[in-house]
Parts: sequence; structure tokens; C-alpha cells
Amino acid sequence: MTDSQAPKPDVPAKTTKSKMTRQDRRRWMRSALLAGGVFGAALSGYLPLAYAQKKRLRPPGALDEKDLLGSCIKCGQCVQVCPVQAIKLADLVDGFGVGVPYIDARQQACDFSCDAVQCILACPTGSLAYIKPAFLPVRAGAVLAAKPVLLAKEKDPEPTLNLKERMGVARLVRPESCLAVQGKGFKGQTRGPSFKGRMRYMSVDRWKPIAIADHPYDVPQCNLCVTECPVKGAISIETFVGSDGRSRSQPMVHEPCVGCGVCEMVCPTEQPCIVIEAREEWKT
Repeated sequence: MTDSQAPKPDVPAKTTKSKMTRQDRRRWMRSALLAGGVFGAALSGYLPLAYAQKKRLRPPGALDEKDLLGSCIKCGQCVQVCPVQAIKLADLVDGFGVGVPYIDARQQACDFSCDAVQCILACPTGSLAYIKPAFLPVRAGAVLAAKPVLLAKEKDPEPTLNLKERMGVARLVRPESCLAVQGKGFKGQTRGPSFKGRMRYMSVDRWKPIAIADHPYDVPQCNLCVTECPVKGAISIETFVGSDGRSRSQPMVHEPCVGCGVCEMVCPTEQPCIVIEAREEWKT
């Protein structure tokens, strides 16, 4: 009897089952990894589309969204000249908007510390512009009735900003949480000691913005959104009669609002009571 004809030893059932289990496990892992890769690839294509639906607050003078996306070369010059570093460049989840400048007002608003809107002056393509070319449409409700007066320049020979259109509009979206509506004051650091936001305080230095955390407040009735707004006449505290017949106060936004976001940034409540609605039109 040759070796090839010799009877093969019996393979223990336990060994065979163990080998099959390892094979099944490897097969399952390969399938899981493949499925994860397909899902990840699909998700990477979906996220930019989903996030693209979110309206970004654009820097002062930004063209309407489609025109901005078509003309901005993502050079970052506007980022470099912003004295409070309010302007960021969008990341991959913004899809076609990747690299386009935007402002997250809650984290760092545009307080016009530069006086002359340096981001517009630095833009090489006209994506940020004082005056749009005649062939570009103007978004309804975006046009300002008059040049906004910058409070920091109010005593200067030319106190206005050359902006023709607003970035957005401030809205009181959580009146029930507003300290002014509740008749409460505020004392301390408006966003806490670790907040990195910066702003120009004229009482400290006109040309050097400081950390908001270094400028504590002590007011009997909260009015930070009014006192820190850089634009004259954009917001005020107005008295009204509540449903209970009691006299109350609340912030009121007016037509000169340009949507800079300072009110949202300095609001001391955990969720801001007043927010900027990016690229929204002015409604009386």
C-alpha cells in the first residue's frame, strides 16, 4: 500500500469546527470592513450636501452665496487682516464651500475693530466688496437704509462704515431666557474665564482688542447686547407690558443692524437669547 493510498487519520470534529469558526470570523470581519468603507464613502459624499444647507455668516461685504462661492479663491487674506480673528475658512464638510471665509459669531464676532473693514480691502477678487458690480443682484432686505455709524468712530470726521448691505439680522429667539426680560442684572465675566473671544473696548484702548474675559461686568439690568453693539442705533432696550400686566424690558433690533454678531457673542446666558440669522432680510 502506497503512502497516497494509506488511510488518512480522522480529523477531530473539534479542530474542524474551530478552523471553520476562525474562517467565518475572518469572513465576517472582511464583510464588516467592506460595508464600513462603502458607508464611509457614501457618508463623506452626503455630509457636504447636508452641511451645505446650513447658512454661514459671511464676512462684511460678501457677495450673495452663489456669487461668493464662484469668485472666492480661498486665499485667506481676509483671515490674515482681521484684528480679532473672527474670520475662519470652512472645512471639508462645507462641500463646495470648503475654504470660503465665514464667521461663527458665538465664538468670535466681527466688532469692526479695524474701523475700515480691512477684510474687504484685502480681498483680491471682489468677493468681499463695499459696492457690488451693477450686474450682480442684491438680496431682498439686505440693503441698508443708510451707511451704519460706527460708535467707535462717532467723533471722527467720517464716522460711517462704507457697507451697503447687511451680513444678517439679529433676532431675539429666546426671550424667556433673556436676563433683561426677567429684570435681572449681570455681574462677572459674560462667557466665563476660559472664553477666548476678543473685542475692542473704547474705555481701554481703541486700537487693541482685549479678551472679553478680562473685562468683567456689573450691571443692575442686563443690557450687554446694547452697550457692546458697535453700530449706532442697531439695538436698544425697550419697555413693554407683559401678559401678566407687568412692565418689562427686552432688546429690540432696529434697521441699522448689520448682523455683525457682537450681541450674540456677549450674551451671558448658556444658550444665546439673541442670535444672528445669516443672510436674512430686514423685516419691519
